[in-house]
Amino acid sequence: MNVKGVLGVAAIGLAAVVSSASQAATYAYVSNADSKDISVFSLDKSNGSLAAVETVTVGATVMPMAFSPDHLRLYAGLRSQPYRVVSFAVNPLDGRLIELGRAPLAESMAYVSTDANGRYLFSASYGGNLLAVNRIGADGVVGEVQQIIKTGPMAHAIRNAPDNRYVFASVLGSDAWLRLKFDASNGQLTEDAAPAYSLPPKSGPRHFIFSPDHRFAYLIDELDGKLHVLSFDSTRDTVKPIQTISILPPDFSGDKPWGADLHLTPDGRFLYASERTSSTLAAYKVSMRSGKLTRIGTYQTEKQPRGFNIDPSGAYLLAVGQLSANLSAYRIDRKSGALSAIGQYPVGKGANWVEIVEFDGTSTD
Repeated sequence: MNVKGVLGVAAIGLAAVVSSASQAATYAYVSNADSKDISVFSLDKSNGSLAAVETVTVGATVMPMAFSPDHLRLYAGLRSQPYRVVSFAVNPLDGRLIELGRAPLAESMAYVSTDANGRYLFSASYGGNLLAVNRIGADGVVGEVQQIIKTGPMAHAIRNAPDNRYVFASVLGSDAWLRLKFDASNGQLTEDAAPAYSLPPKSGPRHFIFSPDHRFAYLIDELDGKLHVLSFDSTRDTVKPIQTISILPPDFSGDKPWGADLHLTPDGRFLYASERTSSTLAAYKVSMRSGKLTRIGTYQTEKQPRGFNIDPSGAYLLAVGQLSANLSAYRIDRKSGALSAIGQYPVGKGANWVEIVEFDGTSTD
């Protein structure tokens, strides 16, 4: 049997395992760019402790990752040539990864995500100044590039709007947050003539997220130490700015800000943002009425925290640093949003991205 056949059998076998899964489990995945591998952990929701499951060798500079909507596939972007995306099957019983295939990416991609139906993979290229779409097969394996859209300099992130009718993308070098109409029937993107939101010069928009109730969007800058709160009209997929707030610690003394990542708790009550120059996490309470942010505190974390994430229960935050050999785990206070350190766990070199998934034990068939 050839490699493709073996992978097909593995995928079929995994589907059977999913059907019989009966215990809830949570797993965390960390991409390590410099050691060219992915660290896999199981997360104990009773106390936030982690246990190493495996280290998956990828053999290239692995950075951005994204789950399929059903969480049964993990996609990992490779930023060394040849530029590829690796499709993994996720075993819900133990969190282990089974590689199913590799497909070309249009360039070195800083960000990958899927549409709401899991039929298309979106990607944004910082060095290539472009966005791209790959088709995803019925087996959840990414296929060939089907569309490339040129942007201004340094496209950095791309995500679908909650209704899947539009896709938004941040372009750091042109200080623009783009809106593109998305045709879910064929995966085609059509860019609006004007950005959905234009930022002040040299802001450097980077990552963004939508609130769970779809009423707000949050956008972090890389270059000016700011975070923007946008009111989101879900009927027209348009935004209006309502607040800009600093992500820098009060005693910031670095040469320049270097914003990176942001995440909301699943209930939308707290937001966290990472700043790489100071190696800190900024924590905010979210007004459920207005969407505005109030600073809770600032927390030291791993050196140069490019990526972090929050578990689906909203109880724990896991952060990594590109210049650190460890992952830090924090407990999130459910009343105040304050972080308390739980422990540190070894990861690979150049850790930069964290994805967390929970399987509830019910059949996915």
